[in-house]
Amino acid sequence: MNPRNKNHNENEPLHIHLGDDEDEDEHEDAQIHDEESHDDGEVEVIRPHAPKTGKPAARGRGLRNQPVVDDEEELPPSKTKIKKQMHELRDLGKELTELGKDQLAQLDIPESLRDAIREMKNINKFGAQRRQLQYIGKLMRDVDPAPILARLDVWKGRSQQHIAYTHQLERWRDRLMENDSALTELLAAHPEADAQRLRTLVRNAQKEMEAGKPPKNYREIYQVLREIIPESE
Repeated sequence: MNPRNKNHNENEPLHIHLGDDEDEDEHEDAQIHDEESHDDGEVEVIRPHAPKTGKPAARGRGLRNQPVVDDEEELPPSKTKIKKQMHELRDLGKELTELGKDQLAQLDIPESLRDAIREMKNINKFGAQRRQLQYIGKLMRDVDPAPILARLDVWKGRSQQHIAYTHQLERWRDRLMENDSALTELLAAHPEADAQRLRTLVRNAQKEMEAGKPPKNYREIYQVLREIIPESE
């Protein structure tokens, strides 16, 4: 009989010692083992403390267990958005094909795109035009559209302003043809105008209209009004 177990009663309850935090820290890394067998074949068994599992304390469910997502993280564009952008670039490329030669020369675009736009003007077949527009749209992906759009907006603004100006001149011409008081009003607003010349042109234009002749004087009234009423910048 092992002398270390001579006073131990099998029916005696086990006493469990709960050490303080310092004792627990000192024995935290101790390994659990069985004592070596003695010569008499008896084995001393040491009842160990329950080992720590090393698992973290269970966390509650819900948002705390979800991965943290940065609100400022930029998500990749969706297929729908990419497709929309491609269509917009193709439409912009089509608008460039409708520009004049001088306007096209003012745009800062690659020569490959410029050549493709010029070639588009020489294509008459619908199928070939469609393929060329698709090619132009593909080239537009490598171009910053912002400066182009800004330039187009300026040109469109000027075009609308010019249209309004021409309409103004046409209204003045019609009034001069229909009412004598219109000339008095025009001379009051623009005293530098040649009153005698305008009276002669209006009278001759009225005769042309009555005789069904070409409107030579009628068109000249428009040119004189352009000299009197300048287009605002």
